[in-house]
Amino acid sequence: MERELALEIVRVTELAALASAPWMGRGDKNSADGAATSAMREMFDSVSVKGTVVIGEGEMDEAPMLYIGEQVGSMNGPEVDVAVDPLEGTDIVARGLNNALSVIAVAGKGQLLHAPDMYMEKLAYGPSLVGHLSITDPMEATLKKAAEVLKKKVSDLTVMILDRTRHESLIKVLRKVGVRIKFLSDGDVAGAMAPAFPEAGIDLYVGSGGAPEGVLAAAALKCLGGELQGRLMPADASEYERCIRMGIKDPYRVLTMEDMVGKEDVIFAATGVTPGEFLGGVRYMPDERAETHSIVMRAKTRTIRFVKSLHYLPNKPLLNYPQPQPAIANHADMQE
Repeated sequence: MERELALEIVRVTELAALASAPWMGRGDKNSADGAATSAMREMFDSVSVKGTVVIGEGEMDEAPMLYIGEQVGSMNGPEVDVAVDPLEGTDIVARGLNNALSVIAVAGKGQLLHAPDMYMEKLAYGPSLVGHLSITDPMEATLKKAAEVLKKKVSDLTVMILDRTRHESLIKVLRKVGVRIKFLSDGDVAGAMAPAFPEAGIDLYVGSGGAPEGVLAAAALKCLGGELQGRLMPADASEYERCIRMGIKDPYRVLTMEDMVGKEDVIFAATGVTPGEFLGGVRYMPDERAETHSIVMRAKTRTIRFVKSLHYLPNKPLLNYPQPQPAIANHADMQE
């Protein structure tokens, strides 16, 4: 892939973030997601690729745009797989919380795993722990190994996990061992990336989250030199059969980085919608301007770029600026 593609991709995540940011704190996650998705889809038309969405907003009959199998890009350029999450953290934006991102990963055709929409067990960590850990080990053994490699006491480790009832037994183990726990309300991609940023102060990311988000996080960690191991968690026979139909012959096997993002180059870009562990959120400035904070990375070179941009909103026709006043969210949306 051409290196210029990295900067083209970050322009797409910037626009999606700018489109969803006005919905921050309004209790309407569907409108926030719809705005991000629509902006991302339209902006992709300017990107010089022949792209196929392998991770998107659902199947063709479930999603009006950015569905799995949709063709994106200008159709002039390399053939690529595209994984998107226009708004990773819809509830985060609706509730005005941290760590919402607009995310894209791009790799050569056939490189990205077609991950089914189900839970995936995950173990993510930074470069220092690559090659030392296994998701098949008991958590106590994993923590002990991590502490030894990092030359820390187990009690000095900080582990991030989504705050979910399904993690109760795992949290009990973490408490028993005595590590520090940092709970995450939402934002699975940002959480899995956090151990690769020393300033985040996170040693491991554990627990289960969405499988599509696992592939996006694996793409980011490949660029960062970290690692994510995953294992799908089909809830029933229908989910198991869906894995088979999507080409995953053994749904319960451990998925490595190579399984999820291939051996070749990967480009990853993310723009913060709300402030998070390593990116600031969209910030509105005087004179109809808005500031965005993005990260764009390429696995081949391991170059990491933090991009701070100042946008003049009236010159963004795809945003339909000034944007209409959001409608009052219904009670059901606010309760989710």
